[in-house]
Amino acid sequence: QVQLVDSGGGLVQAGGSLRLSCAASGRTFSFYAMGWFRQAPGKEREFVASISWSGESTYYEDSVKGRFTISRDNAKNTGYLQMNSLKPEDTAVYYCAARSTVRAGIWSPTIPNYWGQGTQVIVSS
Repeated sequence: QVQLVDSGGGLVQAGGSLRLSCAASGRTFSFYAMGWFRQAPGKEREFVASISWSGESTYYEDSVKGRFTISRDNAKNTGYLQMNSLKPEDTAVYYCAARSTVRAGIWSPTIPNYWGQGTQVIVSS
């Protein structure tokens, strides 16, 4: 029903910024809550941020509050994660995710039913 392609990762120095994009295709993406997860080597996949279908409600994991901003442009079927003040501990593969029937919130990795392929973010000192 929905396909997600995430992009925008790369290598950046600590304190720098990256903007991740999540391009969606399929039916009525505007009605899907979406979010971002990340998985570092040796770690379980963890929640980063989510946003409601309208864009009015956003949620963040504590360690990224004030540094990351999730947004979406439903006219372009695209979601974004703006990452500022990056730290080495932000290094991970970042995954875009979505679900149509669940409200945005502090999501467990079991909640989304659509996933992007992942994009690598490496933050060096």
